[in-house]
Amino acid sequence: MKVTVIGSGVMGHGIAELAAIAGNEVWMNDISTEILQQAMERIKWSLSKLRESGSLKEGVEQVLARIHPETDQAQALKGSDFVIEAVKEDLELKRTIFRNAEAHASPSAVLATNTSSLPISEIASVLKSPQRVVGMHFFNPPVLMPLVEIVRGKDTSDEVVKTTAEMAKSMNKETIVVKDVPGFFVNRVLLRIMEAGCYLVEKGIASIQEVDSSAIEELGFPMGVFLLADYTGLDIGYSVWKAVTARGFKAFPCSSTEKLVSQGKLGVKSGSGYYQYPSPGKFVRPTLPSTSKKLGRYLISPAVNEVSYLLREGIVGKDDAEKGCVLGLGLPKGILSYADEIGIDVVVNTLEEMRQTSGMDHYSPDPLLLSMVKEGKLGRKSGQGFHTYAHEEAKYSTIVVRVEPPLAWIVLNRPTRYNAINGDMIREINQALDSLEEREDVRVIAITGQGRVFSAGADVTEFGSLTPVKAMIASRKFHEVFMKIQFLTKPVIAVINGLALGGGMELALSADFRVASKTAEMGQPEINLGLIPGGGGTQRLSRLSGRKGLELVLTGRRVKAEEAYRLGIVEFLAEPEELESEVRKLANAIAEKSPLAVASAKLAYKLGEETHIWTGTSLEASLFGLLFSTKDFEEGVRAFLEKRKPNFRGE
Repeated sequence: MKVTVIGSGVMGHGIAELAAIAGNEVWMNDISTEILQQAMERIKWSLSKLRESGSLKEGVEQVLARIHPETDQAQALKGSDFVIEAVKEDLELKRTIFRNAEAHASPSAVLATNTSSLPISEIASVLKSPQRVVGMHFFNPPVLMPLVEIVRGKDTSDEVVKTTAEMAKSMNKETIVVKDVPGFFVNRVLLRIMEAGCYLVEKGIASIQEVDSSAIEELGFPMGVFLLADYTGLDIGYSVWKAVTARGFKAFPCSSTEKLVSQGKLGVKSGSGYYQYPSPGKFVRPTLPSTSKKLGRYLISPAVNEVSYLLREGIVGKDDAEKGCVLGLGLPKGILSYADEIGIDVVVNTLEEMRQTSGMDHYSPDPLLLSMVKEGKLGRKSGQGFHTYAHEEAKYSTIVVRVEPPLAWIVLNRPTRYNAINGDMIREINQALDSLEEREDVRVIAITGQGRVFSAGADVTEFGSLTPVKAMIASRKFHEVFMKIQFLTKPVIAVINGLALGGGMELALSADFRVASKTAEMGQPEINLGLIPGGGGTQRLSRLSGRKGLELVLTGRRVKAEEAYRLGIVEFLAEPEELESEVRKLANAIAEKSPLAVASAKLAYKLGEETHIWTGTSLEASLFGLLFSTKDFEEGVRAFLEKRKPNFRGE
């Protein structure tokens, strides 16, 4: 097949290289021999690198022999079967090229444009055969980026879309198909994330560094929002911004980007932008301080709103939307998966907040999101959102057990009694722990309370029937269950969603981690009844906060979550609406590790806290050696050498 690539810049020569590797005869056109020669040298360098890595099976010269540099555009187009235009974002220039292509290429040739922002239908409108024009949006660098975004104009034929997808597949690319709207899909999502970053900075909610730290630490983005803008070029991002906003795309105005571009500060290419770099073109990742601000819901919610609109209008399919985010933007998961984890109700509330503070109506939640909230489709926590989640629930008399592999929840369910712990609840927690410990699909267990209270403590209505001996036995029952939690083979997270007092506090203290809502309060008030903690509070509190814990026991004073965090009683704090997503983030990070290694690490750590260092290190050495005999260890080493994520099975 004869393939013609018009333009030999960064995108053009990369596309020409891909087409040649796929076995096509490629004519690469540009305005001068010198420019084409530079492109050929870059292609040769790239092919050499691919050959060194084993990705290229043919010889470099064999592939190069299939690429024909040509300054005469008509000659390059003559009889071509597939044309790909990759010149600058100039509508009239692109139209001129396609007029020439229509005149000189094969009458059945596909006429593809690599534009990243200009509407396909506008480019095709001047042609006699607009049905042949299609968007074929590669990402930079095209040789390495795995996605091609195929854009169907209003006249593009099904056959042209099919042929374009086949061409992309021959280049070893994944594809998504979207309808023709300004910015298509991937860039519209990116612009929403970028505008959210600008909103946070220009409204004084966070600094540039805090936004980027949150994007990396909280959301797992490979780069921060502003760092990515610098890396790709502020002028490029700004030109896309102008092109789509001129065509009706409403967005929060990012005045900082406009100012930097006007000053010639274009990011890495100029040596400065939102960050400073050693010299023009030399990228060194800046050191970003960690931030306690949780900005993820702000960064994600406008993008969720955008994708919801695109889904509702039939512009993109759900699977293609998720694929586009992962392969086109390099995100660890799709925007819709982020939405499900954050909670659709939280997304809606965040959008309303942004609408009110900005005065911009495009932040109004999309009807699709509003209908999902109305129907109770809130994401992972409800078992149904944009995706459906395995959701198995068992109701006991005092607790609810909900299994959402790899996480299981034990929910204290006596809300009218403030989730007070009675004998039945202790027995049922014990049964649930035994059951969940046996399940291979459960790797982490979370314990929380129904409603706005974790647990107000032991049920004092049962105290009246207790003799001193029976009280001691009741205390021992608490100890047995709390010790089981402490030494369970699976990590346990206490999710302190509200008040945690007395026995409720002691239940939380027995867990491996405590994640608390910023509105939570906790304490050991037993001293006010003439008692002392009876569920291990005098022991575990001292191990976490030392003599400060003694003060809490002797005074019965409550502490708010912030103070509990400073005292070391809780390890993580979260806004109330982000509590579940923070727990899932921690649980998922643990669950992807080897269950055998996790159980061994927990045992060594917990026993080490209770014994002499010689005994503890001896146990550690024994467990370390034992793990060498597992299949998980073999998988971990193999995955490391193959540079992939391991798939641990607990074997």
